[in-house]
Amino acid sequence: MAKMTKSQLMTMLSEKTGLSKKDVTNFMETLVEVAYKEVKTGGEFVLPGFGKMVKAKRKERQGVNPATGAKITIPAKTVVKFRLAKAAKEAVL
Repeated sequence: MAKMTKSQLMTMLSEKTGLSKKDVTNFMETLVEVAYKEVKTGGEFVLPGFGKMVKAKRKERQGVNPATGAKITIPAKTVVKFRLAKAAKEAVL
C-alpha cells in the first residue's frame, strides 16, 4: 500500500469538507505554523482527538561510536516529541 502524498491528502480533505483545495492547503499551513509557534513558546500544542507535540529536554548520556567502539558523550539537547491521543490509538488499533 502506497503512502498518501501531501497533494492526495489536500484533495481528499477538499472533497470531504466541500472547501476548495487552496483553502484546505492554506488552513493546513496555518495549523502547522501555529503548532510550531506554540511548541516553541509554550512547550506543547494539543490537537484534540489526535495528539500533542511536546518540547522535552534530553539529558547528557553516554554512547558508543559504532565505527571505532569508543565511548562518547552525547550532549544534552531539547527535542520535540509527539504523543498520540488515546482516542487515536483506539481508532487505529
